[in-house]
Amino acid sequence: MMRTTKVLLLLLIAASASAQQARPDLPVVMVEVAQASVTRVAPRRWVPGSVVSRNDARLATSAAGRLEYVAEVGTRIRAGERVAKLEDEAVRLRVEDAKTEMMRIEAQRAMSERQLQRIEKLANNSISQTQLDEVRSQLAMLTAQLQQAEVRHRSARHDLEQTEVRAPFSGVVTERLAQRGEYVATGASIARLVDTVHVEARVQAPLALLSSVKPSMELPIKVGNKQLPATVRTVVPVGEERSRQFELRMLLADSTFNVGSAVEVGLPEREATEALVVPRDAIAVRQTGNYLMRIRRDNTAERVAITSLTTDGDLVTIDGPVSAGDVVVIRGVERLQDGQRVAILSRDAALKGKPRPDA
Repeated sequence: MMRTTKVLLLLLIAASASAQQARPDLPVVMVEVAQASVTRVAPRRWVPGSVVSRNDARLATSAAGRLEYVAEVGTRIRAGERVAKLEDEAVRLRVEDAKTEMMRIEAQRAMSERQLQRIEKLANNSISQTQLDEVRSQLAMLTAQLQQAEVRHRSARHDLEQTEVRAPFSGVVTERLAQRGEYVATGASIARLVDTVHVEARVQAPLALLSSVKPSMELPIKVGNKQLPATVRTVVPVGEERSRQFELRMLLADSTFNVGSAVEVGLPEREATEALVVPRDAIAVRQTGNYLMRIRRDNTAERVAITSLTTDGDLVTIDGPVSAGDVVVIRGVERLQDGQRVAILSRDAALKGKPRPDA
């Protein structure tokens, strides 16, 4: 009797295990799968930053005067085009005055040259050496005066050019810092010009991560729901005293991001080490604990409890009863139950975005 009871108990256990292996009462679920693998990963800390322009200037002039024109906010301007214009009548008069003075001295110098030529021809007869020296001295003095007049003329023309503020690079006028009709002093800012094409990410990161970030390093960056690679352009290895943070600049592969957009950059917290990883989409996060669905040889799903450790891009290092090479579900995890049959759409053996052969 005792022996019969033990046999019945074993049969019940076997039947229960068989029922867990396959659930014919549940529909077949179409899933996409990948393989768990061992690869070199580095845990990352996501730090915030912003998209900034590499050319962002408050344009000013070295002249002073009343503003006649300032480009409207939102105006797109090419390099070399006019952004603002000051009244220039007084400066134009200075240019004309300097030009007239230069012409007068040039005429006197020409006459002095002709006089010197005539005296030199008569020097051996009735002209003394003293008279010859006086004419030569006068010619040298007029030559110096002419050079001074040319300098004043160039200076006046430069001041005239400064009455027009031209764009040093192509961009968009984002702010008018002075309005038409206002008098601006020398060096006063008139308009802000921002280059919206050549942009980069500026990130403030904790000093503890400084040793793990190098120029030309490629790091993942998030802008909204989009994640893409970015290259470290430069690292400023000086920490801010209060925040204990350093600055780095990232070159963006896509220049369509708007200046001022919020970004996040995944900085490595330590050197890369080998670890067991699965795609991020393979993990179901629940309050009771994280799990993934592993596919058995008979194409049934098995729920496996795991612990998510660190992330590196789209990969997550895990701890649990999972081995490298195990096939895990990456699409359809939430719809699956333990023991439910699946139909596999595709596989991703390398977890690197390679083409997935049909199962």
